[in-house]
Amino acid sequence: MYREFPSPDDEEVYEAVGQWPDSDESGARILTLRDDSGQSLIFSYDALARSVRIRWVNDHGVEMIDLFRESATRLSFTSGQSAKHILIDFDTGECTGTIEIQVTPHLSVRDRLLFR
Repeated sequence: MYREFPSPDDEEVYEAVGQWPDSDESGARILTLRDDSGQSLIFSYDALARSVRIRWVNDHGVEMIDLFRESATRLSFTSGQSAKHILIDFDTGECTGTIEIQVTPHLSVRDRLLFR
């Protein structure tokens, strides 16, 4: 059964994280986020395929994380005075979970996927 994957429009993304998303040849939206130490996090999401990918590259260009997940059910961006976050909810039927990406003041990724 197909479930919708609501995601914010580009303007909402820009207002939350201060960056416009790009798109690749398949139509997936891509954000490349960098921190002060030279690390980068490439976050891409495809609303039609209900998928996300997170690639974290350290300051030497070495890929530290490459995470791909399907069955996304919601994508949101939050922006507060001290931090900015990207939140992705998932529901696979058997499992439910959330990935939380902290954009500022430093990059971090928290992933939780639990059985129902």
